[in-house]
Amino acid sequence: MSHTAAIPTIAAPVSRVATAGIVMAVVSAFAFASSGPLVKPLLEAGWSLSAVLTVRMGLSGLILSPALVRAAIRQRGFLRRHWLALLAFGLIPVAGCQLFFFSAMQRMPVAVALLIQYLAPVFLVAFVWMRTRRVPSRLVLGGSGIAVAGLVLVVDIGGARFDLLGTLLALAAALCVCVYFVMSERTGDTLPPLALAAGGLLVGAATMALLGATGIIPFVVLDTTVTFQGATVPAWLPLVWVGAVGTTLGYALGVMAVPRIGSRLASFIGLSEVLFALLFGWLLLAETPAPIQAVGGALILAGVLLIRRDADRPITAPVEPLPGAVAPDIR
Repeated sequence: MSHTAAIPTIAAPVSRVATAGIVMAVVSAFAFASSGPLVKPLLEAGWSLSAVLTVRMGLSGLILSPALVRAAIRQRGFLRRHWLALLAFGLIPVAGCQLFFFSAMQRMPVAVALLIQYLAPVFLVAFVWMRTRRVPSRLVLGGSGIAVAGLVLVVDIGGARFDLLGTLLALAAALCVCVYFVMSERTGDTLPPLALAAGGLLVGAATMALLGATGIIPFVVLDTTVTFQGATVPAWLPLVWVGAVGTTLGYALGVMAVPRIGSRLASFIGLSEVLFALLFGWLLLAETPAPIQAVGGALILAGVLLIRRDADRPITAPVEPLPGAVAPDIR
């Protein structure tokens, strides 16, 4: 049977798949957003970033590891065929993104580093534009511009000072985010999304542990307590949430959402992570958002809705999928 014949002719099932993908992407962003406000007090209490990331990635990777084991059992030679993809996912979107972003954050305001990293959706639009040599639709261009304007208002970069090395590091983090969406979009039957996430997280955890063990970066673990809105809890409690819930749900639902709705729409929905982070910062750390940030949030939502409208337009020609993979949505 040809790929053309396999394309669904009934809109309802396709719509249900897309709706499920959107819900997964939003919940993924919500889960990821909980990590920052929970990790911040740990770092302030003396934990090193490498220690936090090792526990975070390692715990999440272990929770998702049954998916990797199941894929290896079902497919003979699974690890031999996909070890490079698992290694790349662990080194670039998982460990690389974290290291580049937090290194940039040490040289420039967090808001500026966030703004640059979350330009990833715009980079994806530009990448497809260059690859296909097709000018994006007005909905895509308009939605991109509105979403970026909203992002600028949300992260509040007024009076910030730019740092060249910090800017390059943040751009590297943005490119790592792009790799995350592109690699997730290419998952399918031969490389299940959860297997990719599990393998990548375990590789990321091993990488961070190795960097800490060799002394390349500091590795400090302390038996201490942290405080959230006046409530004092042991340090391991928020770390367990970050690894078992925030990171596990974030990656698991994220990699499953992208093949359903395409990397472009998924990346713009990912901007909602900034909004959810403001919410968690308010609830856990008493960091009250400014009214202008609410306006920025509305603009981000408007931009995502425009991108979504473009994704609803009918496809005029079938897209050839990778063998055993879901056809990527590059509309």
